Amino acid sequence: MLKPNLRYKELKDTYLFNTIYRKTNEYLAKNPEKTVLRMGVGDVSIPLCEPVIKALHKAVDDQGNKKTFHGYMPEVGDASLRKAIKEYYAKFSAKVEEDEIFVSSGACDDLGDILELFDKDNSVLVIEPAYPEYVDTNILCGRKVIHLASGEENGFLPMPETPADIIYICSPNNPTGAAYNREQLKVWVDFANKHGSVILFDAAYEIFIEGEDIPHSIFEIEGAKTCAIEICSLSKTAGFTGTRLGYTTVPKELIREGMNLNEMWSRNRETRTNGISYILQKGALAVFTPEGQECVHKNIDVYKKNASYFMEALDTAGIWYIGGKNSPYIWLKCPDGMSGWEFFDYLLNKIQVVGVPGDGFGECGKGYFRFSTFGSPEDTKEAADRLCKLLKKG
Repeated sequence: MLKPNLRYKELKDTYLFNTIYRKTNEYLAKNPEKTVLRMGVGDVSIPLCEPVIKALHKAVDDQGNKKTFHGYMPEVGDASLRKAIKEYYAKFSAKVEEDEIFVSSGACDDLGDILELFDKDNSVLVIEPAYPEYVDTNILCGRKVIHLASGEENGFLPMPETPADIIYICSPNNPTGAAYNREQLKVWVDFANKHGSVILFDAAYEIFIEGEDIPHSIFEIEGAKTCAIEICSLSKTAGFTGTRLGYTTVPKELIREGMNLNEMWSRNRETRTNGISYILQKGALAVFTPEGQECVHKNIDVYKKNASYFMEALDTAGIWYIGGKNSPYIWLKCPDGMSGWEFFDYLLNKIQVVGVPGDGFGECGKGYFRFSTFGSPEDTKEAADRLCKLLKKG
């Protein structure tokens, strides 16, 4: 008789954001006259920029012409797109080669698939609070997960203590918005090299980084190419949440027990995918043109302005928070000793504003709350105003 993967029993009953959707919809069913401002799920609100739309339309037309039609694309990604990504990395003095870059359907997919490179008996270190997928995907594989606690005392940027085979680092971080500087990341890289670990570096929010002290890529750090894999996405960079495209960089210097992880990942892609569509890759290529970069940075500036609304509101109310700068997320301490879910219900019922309880990101998230700044400027400013008035009254 077939035996299912019993590790599904170890997962939480429902995914964090599904619970948020359910509670919000239940509230609206009872209060249809209310307008709820959704500042929770990190989905973008600004449409794709014009250079991308033009490229997508042209690519669709190409597919209707025998001379320009494309069937299967390379499993690892189109050469022109890989070259453009390499040049993008070079802007930050991160030297990677085209054949180290693998185009994917998005960071979320690769964060799960990349685990096929590692034995199920490898240990995993996750810095809490953490994006839920880091923990869930490893639970389903049966790996031992070590939780490294972080908090206000270290600015939610803990430094290495316990060795592990696989180390997750997200910087700028989701959910906290905290970002490691060069010196701190160098400590992590040296630690990984010393213990033979592999860092899975989630750089989904690198475009929000300001200043030179925060690296956009772990490959800006000396020694990273022998211990790190970087996973990135155009979801937040260029509004591709509904379009889906990302890329993962696996250095050729990354070798464990005589096996080259770059070659392994290339072989994995040959088995697991038929490549990303010609149309989507042409749209992505437009992101890396001068016109595309100008456009996406203008959109990012809107989200940064949104962050300032929440930061001003929390400053006025005297609430502790981090994030907002270098990140599209605001991570705050719940007032009056409330739990994350208590604060969620309080905001929903009092001012009809939805955020994300920190509880959903692990034990270290309890008592904290996350706001996303990806909403429209009008909704975000209104939500921040409502929040400020409520907390000042409290």
